[in-house]
Amino acid sequence: MLTVGIDIGGTKIAGGAVDAAGAIVERLRADTPSDAAAIADAVVGMVQALAERHQVARVGVAAAGFISKDRSTVIHAPNIAWRDEPLRDRLQSRLGLPVTLENDANAAGWAEYRYGAGRGHDHMVMLTLGTGVGGAIILDGELLTGGHGIAAELGHTRFVRGGRLCGCGQHGCLEQYASGRALQRAAGEIADAGGVGARLAALRAELGRIPGREISRLAREGDPGAIEAVECIATALGEGCGGLQAVVDPEVFVIGGGVSQLGEDLLAPVRRAYEASVPGLVARPLAEFTTAQLGNDAGIIGAADLAARRD
Repeated sequence: MLTVGIDIGGTKIAGGAVDAAGAIVERLRADTPSDAAAIADAVVGMVQALAERHQVARVGVAAAGFISKDRSTVIHAPNIAWRDEPLRDRLQSRLGLPVTLENDANAAGWAEYRYGAGRGHDHMVMLTLGTGVGGAIILDGELLTGGHGIAAELGHTRFVRGGRLCGCGQHGCLEQYASGRALQRAAGEIADAGGVGARLAALRAELGRIPGREISRLAREGDPGAIEAVECIATALGEGCGGLQAVVDPEVFVIGGGVSQLGEDLLAPVRRAYEASVPGLVARPLAEFTTAQLGNDAGIIGAADLAARRD
């Protein structure tokens, strides 16, 4: 028997039939509709299509948003029209299968813990650098969800008092300094300053903006302006991880998202900033840093595995 994992994002819904070893045996994908009812329809259709070709026992759904403590309701989603949406029960009643609901970053982190970069560690923190900064925490081999169900919003830890305005309404959140969007902002500022930012400025003149993938490409080619932009967000991320080390004491930090494809070019300055920020550095062991391994499949695999283990 297989488990269907569904990853609902702001622009796409990805689904797959997943076996007991965490391997996806078939994938499906659809654009995310604009309203809640249509999203439910799309998920039901995807599960039913997979169930026609595979023996499916249960369904796991990863959703971008705050999930209630009982894992039944999407309380709020920033990019989807969900407000107190009883998604688990709505899907369960239509599918006739057990449905498990989890936050998308938690699901991705769980997948990395079980089958990816976090294997062999019972204490793991994952940070995903996308438009914002997503997070997941594994402690003693269990996913940390918190007293109200919405733990590990690591991108929204206060990083700079009175800092940049964040989409959450607060000022100075970590994701304003360590995300893919922050990388683009840093590159723009370096381009404006001239000097080492010459290639970044030329790229912006050509494309009208500085895409993150192009910054990464230039950094891999050794462009000093792009390297400076990467080190800017890496330093912020490392400092943030130093604070997390004091609170969570993980064995490993797993860094995901598109920027993580830089590998050691990203991780080296992250480690330097982390080591300079860890309280009691001389007397305590340090965490490892590594990049995520499962890419865009992590949400599907994690959602499915969480559903399988909660059966």
